[in-house]
Amino acid sequence: MKRFWDKAGVVGDATGYVIQLDGRPMRLPGGPHLVLRSLALANAIAAEWQAAGIAKGGDFQAEDLPLTRIAGTAQDRVAPDPGSTIDALARYGGTDLLCYRATGPDSLIAHQATNWQPWLNWVSQRYGADLRVGYGIVAVRQPDAALSALRHALGGHTHETLAGLGVLVPAACSLVLGLAVAEGDLDAAEAHRLAMLDELFQAEQWGEDREATARRRAVEADIAIAAQFIALARRGQDAGCPPPD
Repeated sequence: MKRFWDKAGVVGDATGYVIQLDGRPMRLPGGPHLVLRSLALANAIAAEWQAAGIAKGGDFQAEDLPLTRIAGTAQDRVAPDPGSTIDALARYGGTDLLCYRATGPDSLIAHQATNWQPWLNWVSQRYGADLRVGYGIVAVRQPDAALSALRHALGGHTHETLAGLGVLVPAACSLVLGLAVAEGDLDAAEAHRLAMLDELFQAEQWGEDREATARRRAVEADIAIAAQFIALARRGQDAGCPPPD
């Protein structure tokens, strides 16, 4: 795609913050303007558009606008029907990565327990979700009460945070890690390390694999941008307060 604008900026009114491209409000593919409740997020999205394609006439890709994509999903898909997103995310609680442990070697078993169990303890203490741990490939049936507690926890988040979790949780294969990031108790880099714990262990034992390395980098990027989006969206969701000139 070709860049068709010179300058991206932010304007605010009673409804929130809108991204402008050469003074014209940016529209989502479905037609409506993208309206943001956080000035910090609006500024970050404007910066994203300012950098895309470098200059007017330059080439850019949709991948150059990851914050915009999540914001569009939040407005178009999550806000009108948050229950569907909550249902989809809650299902990850039943197959959470942290609950599936190796049967060997002993060093990996200990490594998983040391790194993962504290976060299962965290989700138990924070939300009352007591998740079971299993070993090997046998499916673990989680208690209904634990799954209900996780769903309730998701229901307490805004549509922006849910949209960010919609990227982060599938990337990490863990609702527990996603919730910990959303609550600000876990940063993106550590979430990525925990999500890739098994692969990193294997790489240390047997050496790097090019495809595995590329996959880890892609997961790292997804977790990082989702965590950034969530943090920015939660910073001063102050619709109705116009940004300063």
